[in-house]
Amino acid sequence: MPQAIETRELTRRFGRVTAVDALSLAVRPGEVFGLLGPNGAGKTTTIKMLITLLPPTSGSATVSGYDVIADQRLVRRSIGYVPQLLSSDGALSARENLDISGRLYHIPSADRRTRISEALEFMGLADVGDNLVRTFSGGMIRRLEIAQAMLHRPEILFLDEPTVGLDPVARRAVWEHVRRLRDREGTTILLTTHYMDEAAELCERVGIMHLGKLVALGTPESLAAEVGPAATLDDVFTHYTGSDLDEGGTYRDVARTRRTARRLG
Repeated sequence: MPQAIETRELTRRFGRVTAVDALSLAVRPGEVFGLLGPNGAGKTTTIKMLITLLPPTSGSATVSGYDVIADQRLVRRSIGYVPQLLSSDGALSARENLDISGRLYHIPSADRRTRISEALEFMGLADVGDNLVRTFSGGMIRRLEIAQAMLHRPEILFLDEPTVGLDPVARRAVWEHVRRLRDREGTTILLTTHYMDEAAELCERVGIMHLGKLVALGTPESLAAEVGPAATLDDVFTHYTGSDLDEGGTYRDVARTRRTARRLG
């Protein structure tokens, strides 16, 4: 069976800095795959190459069977992408935000109305579809952004830190809808996260990156078993990267996270 995402020696350099170093991995169709690593490990650079926003320096990658260099247009039609930073317009309603997304994806008008109603229902937003997004909670905004990314029914969804800045209740609501996308729609999902409980809860397999390299790959359970009988995914992360996610990153990382949290309310 063809892989949903496959990279072969994928590399990206910025001058003398190698952000992603000969990355080779495969994500199966219908899988929720977590890409973990400390800040600066190369996760976001990897996603940017896979969604065609950044060309590789060397190596290759395919998404839905399409080459990220030769078939960029087809790759973009096959994917949805939810960035970490806010992407919905607070001055518009949820329905209006979805309508804009539908127009950008060239969904015909009649189909667009139907898909918008279905998306609002699926993400639990049908009752607030005509409300301004600025009145939404952080979890509702994230669910709307996922609905926007899924409106054209892509095969693969990329989620970059999907629950950053959300409270525990909102995080679990987003988790539930991610599971529904996998179970009911068969969507392949690649997500990055700094929350080990999130990775353990959602991901069938995880890959841990450190200094641009893939240093561990497997199920959360198998990786934990390799580290020790009572090991958690936090222990696995520390074992392979020598760092602790709870340290919180650099000043810039903290400022970005707090800015996102403030926008999400």
